[in-house]
Amino acid sequence: MSAFSVELREVRKSFGKSEIIRGATLAVPAGERYAIIGPNGAGKSTLFNLISGRFPVTSGEILVNGKGIGGLRPFEINRMGLSRSFQITNIFHRLSVFENLRCAVLWSLGYKYSFWHRLNGLRDAQEQAERVLEQIGLKRRRDTAAGLLTYAEQRALEIGITIAGGADVILLDEPTAGMSRSESDHAVELIRRVTVGKTLLMVEHDMSVVFGLADKIAVVVYGEVIACDTPVNIRGNARVQEAYLGGHAPTEATT
Repeated sequence: MSAFSVELREVRKSFGKSEIIRGATLAVPAGERYAIIGPNGAGKSTLFNLISGRFPVTSGEILVNGKGIGGLRPFEINRMGLSRSFQITNIFHRLSVFENLRCAVLWSLGYKYSFWHRLNGLRDAQEQAERVLEQIGLKRRRDTAAGLLTYAEQRALEIGITIAGGADVILLDEPTAGMSRSESDHAVELIRRVTVGKTLLMVEHDMSVVFGLADKIAVVVYGEVIACDTPVNIRGNARVQEAYLGGHAPTEATT
């Protein structure tokens, strides 16, 4: 097993003549929490799409748990132990909270495309879905249609779906976007709790969330990782200060 859960080696991505990612290099150790920050248009979401296989790289290499993912489709990368959430909530609105979670655990338990099992008879899937339900704090909403949840509850459910399959590498794309401060604080505690022992890589604009969760912060500017260090060192980094318009480094109050 590699010491790094995610590695980017001189990764480049172009769309036509526009180069969006320009030789990005980053190594995320297993079991650590990394945040990717940067100005709007820096390429943060593009990096996430490259790591999760939504986009192919133009050049360079990406490894997940020590294995190259070049040419693999998103579901194949997922089976390597990587799972991600999206900026826009991605759930089954007509299914109950519990049913959403049960769907998420089936493949990891080996059921794959099995049409001869009755879902209610799959005890292991039932139990694992119940455990995740408890973890994300939605037990009282177990039988509620997911589309009827509040926005913050839907985001919590999506985090539950992301971790339900047992992936050891979790990618969260702006997990607190659109939340109030109290909702965001609750989400931070949830993320911290459910990612214990896992590798977390997140894109996040809310610096209070970043400084509250991340072991290390990677700063992306114009498609390059210009710095990767502890939150304290990032706050005082001159290149980071310059990148954030007028020499002001991100602070815990910045969004």
